[in-house]
Amino acid sequence: MNDNILAIGSLSNDLYRVACMAQRGSMTNALRFLKESSRWIKETSLLPPYLKKIIKDIDPNAKEIDLATAEKYLMYSTLLQNYTLHHKVE
Repeated sequence: MNDNILAIGSLSNDLYRVACMAQRGSMTNALRFLKESSRWIKETSLLPPYLKKIIKDIDPNAKEIDLATAEKYLMYSTLLQNYTLHHKVE
């Protein structure tokens, strides 16, 4: 597994945690995981355009998360996870 796939998979996990925490009403924890996602965003490189678009839409410095944003992050988590599972490492 290369470092890029690891970073994308870790970002996917953090976004999943953000969505779960926000839906449970634990906004403090959701914001903490969102802030941690910035580490993985910095480590990604050489991405397809659709993944770049997803990553640009993530705001790790947000001060609050509503349920619509949490659902969006859940969808992004699934898309990123699918990329890591089906991307062939050369």
